Amino acid sequence: MKLNKRTGSPKYYIFLIILLISTSVNLQAQEKITLKRATELVVENNLQVKQAQFSEAISDENLRQSKYSLYPSLNANTGLNFNFGRSIDPLTNQFVNQGITSNNVNISSNTPLFGGFQRINIIAQNKLQLDVDKSFTQKVKNDLVLAVVTNYLTVLNSQDLLIAAGQQIDISRQQLDIEQKFFDVGNRTLADLAQSKSQVATAELNVTNAQNQLDLAFLNLAQLLERDPSIPFEVEKPAVNDIATVNTAYSAADVYKSASLNFPDIKLAELRKLVLQKEIDIAKSGYYPSLNLQTGMGTRYSNGSFGNTSFATQVQDNFNQFIGFGLSIPVFNGFSARSAVRRAKIGLQNGELNEQLAKNNLNKVINQSVYDLRAAEKRYYSAQTAFESSREAFNVIEQRYGVGLVNSLDFNLAQTNLNKAQFDQIQARYDLIFRSKVIDYYLGNPITF
Repeated sequence: MKLNKRTGSPKYYIFLIILLISTSVNLQAQEKITLKRATELVVENNLQVKQAQFSEAISDENLRQSKYSLYPSLNANTGLNFNFGRSIDPLTNQFVNQGITSNNVNISSNTPLFGGFQRINIIAQNKLQLDVDKSFTQKVKNDLVLAVVTNYLTVLNSQDLLIAAGQQIDISRQQLDIEQKFFDVGNRTLADLAQSKSQVATAELNVTNAQNQLDLAFLNLAQLLERDPSIPFEVEKPAVNDIATVNTAYSAADVYKSASLNFPDIKLAELRKLVLQKEIDIAKSGYYPSLNLQTGMGTRYSNGSFGNTSFATQVQDNFNQFIGFGLSIPVFNGFSARSAVRRAKIGLQNGELNEQLAKNNLNKVINQSVYDLRAAEKRYYSAQTAFESSREAFNVIEQRYGVGLVNSLDFNLAQTNLNKAQFDQIQARYDLIFRSKVIDYYLGNPITF
């Protein structure tokens, strides 16, 4: 067998085999991520979710602390003092002219008996705040899942566009080869050949653009999943071939009715309003008196007047206990309590407005989403019809072109129309799928294929 001088050497084939094997191993090593796994990874890895969970953990700790505030406080303190020269003996309260070393130990407890229900309301508010943070965490997760679905479908769309662009460039190159042969025998003009070369260049540009879009789509998806963009991965293409199974018969009113019960944005606004409502109850506690129970015990020692008395004897003889009640009655404090209540009421009114705004925005977005779904369905079937018509027209023109009944300009125009129709059909198909998944998102349904 005669080998080509440049590419037929045994070394060349060995190199080619090694290259193919290494490429195959590299492709096999790439992780393939399903849509379900992608939605799991974004919840596990995304930093926004972790931040929301940290806020949730802080609120949980605040709730625990507010519950602990109902318990009595217990504190111990001690002091060791050295006095020199003329000073007062801490035990006899008499002046002495000598160095004195004294020590005292006290244990005291304070039990809140009544404070205008402030602590009870703070506990209730902190519990609601914990629910707020939990709902916010769920909202972050839901928003990220929708973003993942969007980017995942963008990757699939870009892959199909790249395949279509690759098919088009093959057709264009085959056509250029035919034109070159006709030109060589004098059956085509230089303009016909230039037109075919232009068609190849356009097809190559489409491939470049499609590849760039695919690379960008993979980059965006990797960033959402908190993956290293330099580590390649693949996505699994779900079975979405039967567009007829996509549900488009949605009523905006029904979707909103269902979403308003479970959608995190609405639940979040409602809980925030309840937190502000509790703020009023907390502020009103400033109108009430507070009653505390104070108890304690202590003892002291001094080497002054009782210097000859032992430490143990002094501790025993000076041991004391006390119990008492502390009552604080607000009489006038610059209307601070009234101002606090008024601010809390204004905050509640603002919270009610925010809740209504959230509902209005959801209603608006859902109506727009249902409209977009219907428009996407019409656009898909129109694009599908246009693609089939362009394909049939191209097949006819291609046959006529082969027998010389159509010039290269009309042939290239038919091919360009077919290319555009195919691109439009692919994009319309994924747009319809995405719009249907948006409705599932608002209904709280799992986003799967």
